[in-house]
Formats: sequence, C-alpha cells, structure tokens
Amino acid sequence: MYNLTVSEELKSRCPEYRGAAVYAEVTNTLHSEGLWQEINAFTDELRAADTTEGIKHQPAIAATREAYKRCGKDPSRYRPSAEALRRRLLRGLELYQIDTLVDLINLVSLRTGYSIGGFDADKIQGTNLCLGIGRAEEPFEGIGRGVLNIEGLPVFRDAAGGIGTPTSDNERTKMDVGTRHILAVINGYDGDTTRLQQAAEMTQELLRKYASSDGGSIHYFE
Repeated sequence: MYNLTVSEELKSRCPEYRGAAVYAEVTNTLHSEGLWQEINAFTDELRAADTTEGIKHQPAIAATREAYKRCGKDPSRYRPSAEALRRRLLRGLELYQIDTLVDLINLVSLRTGYSIGGFDADKIQGTNLCLGIGRAEEPFEGIGRGVLNIEGLPVFRDAAGGIGTPTSDNERTKMDVGTRHILAVINGYDGDTTRLQQAAEMTQELLRKYASSDGGSIHYFE
C-alpha cells in the first residue's frame, strides 16, 4: 500500500480534509453493460431531482469548491470533476464512455459528490503520495486536456511530480484496459468520515461487481 500524507500547506488551508484510498487488483474492460445500467439509472434520478444551480450546494461539492478558493483557485473556471460530471448530465449530455475502471470511478463521484483520483498504481513513482498545492508553472498534463495550470489547485505528487487534482488526473498515471492495480483516492474536503467511508465501500463494491476484484483494501488518512 502507498503512504499517503497531507502537507502542512494544505492542512493549514483545509483542516477539515479527510481522505480514503482504495487499492485493489483488477481486470479492466472496455465496457460493462451492468455498470452502464447503474450509470443510466443514476442519470435519470439526477435529472429528475436536481438542477444545475443546485449542484454547487451538494455538500461534498460545496466543500471542494471552498477548498479551491482557500488554495487560490477559482472553482468556476477549474471545476472539480464531480461537479463537472453532474453539470454534463444536467445539460442533457451523456457521460463519456472510457473504460470500466474510469466509468466506475465516475459513478462513485456522481453519487457522492467527491472528486476521486483514479490511478494505475503500477505507473506511480515510489510509494509516497503527498497532497499539496500546485505551484506556478508546475508541469502537469491533464488527461485529455493538455497542459493544465495547476497553480493553486490541490495536487497529489509522487516521486516524479503531480499525478492528480480534483479537476483532472495526469496522463502519466492514467488507467487503461491494461491496468492491473488501481489506486482510487477519494478527496473528502467536507470532513465527513461517515460519507467518506460509504464512498470507499461503494468503490469496493463496484470493483467486485465489474472489475473481477476482491475489492482490495481501504486506507484512511488526514
């Protein structure tokens, strides 16, 4: 398992932060019909119950937006991924279909409001991951976004640099159909340990159902 820590720089701005990491051996596939039935069911529920204006009041999303402001980033210009996913669905667009592991993480994020980093664990450099704040001109290639300005964004770094922010993860450690070990990091800026545990266990459940996994292990950190 990886050693996950939170820098004093981040703690001083976001003392409520709590994190959960799920590490598991997996088998990835391009598509899972059962998973997409769950995604489509959630999409229908969300569209019936929520509005684009209501998204930012969802507790986990609101807390992540506030963390961005404390770290120096405008959450309306660099949206946390959970917020961006919900906005996409409420605009009448369909969710991108990537692969089973990515789609699975997106479903947990949609259901809980937590922005979740999903990494191919075998691509992470070293065993230490530290959550800090992005610096000016710090190199970071967001998945499908090109060079991303992460100054003022919360960022997890491995031995080689940044691998994940709540807005986007890095191309360097992204999952693909060849991924055999996943590290999913759930970012709880709301400090709600009960909700965080539910999100971690939901991730395990979906890995068991759709990624030929035993669910792996959960590690909590703060």
